[in-house]
Amino acid sequence: MSITDWTLAQSFAAVARHGSLSAAARALNQSQPTLGRHINALEGDLGVALFRRVPKGLELTEAGAELLPHANAMADAAARMRMAAEGRATNLAGTVRITASVIMSHFILPDLIAELRRDFPQIEIELVPSDASENLLFREADIAVRMYRPEQLDIVTRLVGERKLGLYAATSYLAARGAPESFDALLEHDIIGFDRGDLDIRMLRQMGINVDRSFFRLRCDDQAAHWHLVCAGCGIGGMQCAIGDAEPKVERVMPSLALPTLPLWLAAPQALSRTPRMRIVWDFLAEGLAKPPPEGRSA
Repeated sequence: MSITDWTLAQSFAAVARHGSLSAAARALNQSQPTLGRHINALEGDLGVALFRRVPKGLELTEAGAELLPHANAMADAAARMRMAAEGRATNLAGTVRITASVIMSHFILPDLIAELRRDFPQIEIELVPSDASENLLFREADIAVRMYRPEQLDIVTRLVGERKLGLYAATSYLAARGAPESFDALLEHDIIGFDRGDLDIRMLRQMGINVDRSFFRLRCDDQAAHWHLVCAGCGIGGMQCAIGDAEPKVERVMPSLALPTLPLWLAAPQALSRTPRMRIVWDFLAEGLAKPPPEGRSA
């Protein structure tokens, strides 16, 4: 059996990692039909079925699971070769693909990217809002903005700052329910939580409050939609202070309440970090994200 195109191995690895053609297509910045053709071609070349359809997407067959480590190794080697070649580029023109959380992509990065494009119009930017961990070595992104330190091999990282967190509620909600002045009073309010995520539950348990999902009468995992629910007056929710303090529809609740901060990291493949356009975007993001946000308002 021979694999005539290493991109087939990369497509196979991406579909296995993301669980569906559509999710893998978004990660690789390709079309879903293209990835479907890649999988069909690879299955025909190898003479085995790699995936079976399930309600949530695709899952590996026994043969697919056995072959996946080899495909990962091929995709990794191809990615490293491409990055090594691109790392020797000397011109600024080209594309830099940035991935960040949905919240950062919606509320923090647009202003920075607008300024970056004004200063360096020859650099094209692709922004990938995602709360998943894109694989930088497979070129699902060139630079990642993370709220944790990436530990992938051959990745350079930089801590650029910390983000303060606060509790917020819409002015309309506070007018109807009143602003809580104690932690016990806070727990009597409608607090917006996550659905499948458990970050809010773990934070409350660290503070000595043992709750489960039923404590949150309104739940949503999409961070942008979560924030819009807060702004609409559905209840009290957490947000980065840089975002919450800038929103005129809300007020900060119990600003003296100690909440953990979020570290802010940049990450990029080591081989690409030397290219001029990558270095410019890296330094621009590092400087812009390190600037402290203005002081905001509180209830």
